[in-house]
Amino acid sequence: MYDIVAIGELLIDFTPSEDGSLIPNPGGAPCNYLAAASKCGAKTAFIGKVGDDAFGRMLREVMKQQRVDVSGLVMDERYFTTLAFVHIAPDGDRSFSFARKPGADMMLEASEIDMSVVTGTRVLHYCGSLSLTDDPCRSAVKAVVLEAQKAGCIVSFDPNLREPLWKDLADAKRELLWGVSHADIVKLSEKELEFLGFSEPEDLIRECGAKLVLLTMGPAGAYLCTENASCRVFAPPVEAIDTTGAGDIFGGCAMVEFLAMDKPIEKLDEFDLMSIGSFACAMASYSTEKKGGIPSIPDPRII
Repeated sequence: MYDIVAIGELLIDFTPSEDGSLIPNPGGAPCNYLAAASKCGAKTAFIGKVGDDAFGRMLREVMKQQRVDVSGLVMDERYFTTLAFVHIAPDGDRSFSFARKPGADMMLEASEIDMSVVTGTRVLHYCGSLSLTDDPCRSAVKAVVLEAQKAGCIVSFDPNLREPLWKDLADAKRELLWGVSHADIVKLSEKELEFLGFSEPEDLIRECGAKLVLLTMGPAGAYLCTENASCRVFAPPVEAIDTTGAGDIFGGCAMVEFLAMDKPIEKLDEFDLMSIGSFACAMASYSTEKKGGIPSIPDPRII
């Protein structure tokens, strides 16, 4: 039995160094999430596809080093591993460009997935903007989500909006709303909340059926809510140099803290939400003091 299984993209983030050169770092939102959860003691596994190339093999080894089970990672020599180029603003915020036409992650098929991994986990986590853009991956991910729901797993979703990847933003909104409506736990940013057409995190509970919403607000912290409780959490002050992966690290750490409580979402009170949010905010905030996603995950023992 796994604590968390994630499906989606595993890719290379090219991050600019001080001299202007690009440094390849392991990345991909679901894998940043899993690496953070694994570092906090969770038993994790990944489902996805990379190219059977130098980058794909490197990524497989990195995930093994992070103690993430990669038996569900498909290596495909027909496609290249997806590459992302990170652009960092002076305040540490970032944007992305992608080399993905198609990337190996887009070509994952349902027939390549061992569904026993999906049904043998407490939580299934996935993200929207890379997993739901194109078939066959989109259909494979939806099949996995429905199988996880059928098995009684907790489903966790992060819209992870990347506008340049969508030909039509109306399609993006439709697919991301599908993800929200099939999730127990939704982690999203203020920008994503607005993009989906909602004004308050509680709207996702009232209108979409989510049970727990984690709204990240960058250096301002986070807001967590269920049907019965809510809290605002403030982030510790840091000197941010790169926010790559911070939201994913927040999500993975929040999930581990939630699972450790061993109680239904409906039973979470304000104190529980404060504990989940405070730990996740601290881990995410301190990660921004280093470059990259996975390489920046702090040691939870010093938080």
